[in-house]
Amino acid sequence: MKIQIINKSEHPLPSYQTAGAVAVDLTANVEGTEEVVILPHSTALIGTGIHIAIPHGYEAQIRSRSGMAQMFGIAVLNSPGTIDSDYRGEIRVLLINHSMLSFTINNGDRIAQMVFSKCERAEFEEVEVLPDTERGSGGFGSTGINTAKEATQTCYSDRTTICDCKGLCKEK
Repeated sequence: MKIQIINKSEHPLPSYQTAGAVAVDLTANVEGTEEVVILPHSTALIGTGIHIAIPHGYEAQIRSRSGMAQMFGIAVLNSPGTIDSDYRGEIRVLLINHSMLSFTINNGDRIAQMVFSKCERAEFEEVEVLPDTERGSGGFGSTGINTAKEATQTCYSDRTTICDCKGLCKEK
């Protein structure tokens, strides 16, 4: 698939980092200050300086970079973010800092990944009753987390501390 692109940044075009990668990396195009500081539990909309033309029937999905999420708590807020095929504006990435520490985005930092996916358009048929399934209307949490033991959720982790969602913290 060919993607037409306008690059208004000083950075190279998005690229695949390995032969098996399915996503290209997007870089921050921070104008003026050369950096953006994302405060703890805050968001920032970061421009990339690129505009693309996606073929009809496809979308681009903007996703978090796993290393940034794991090491620093930085993620794409509306992940995956969808870029529709008829959008021609600058691709911008909405990042959130889930950590308790400020995080600096520098001009040229790789901040997100972009995947291209084929999309089907749905045709809706209004009915009075939906067909039965084994799951039925069971939703959030209806299938459980871990049947072998009670699961412990980690809400914050950095290089020295790990905290559960009740605010109990311990050193790693």
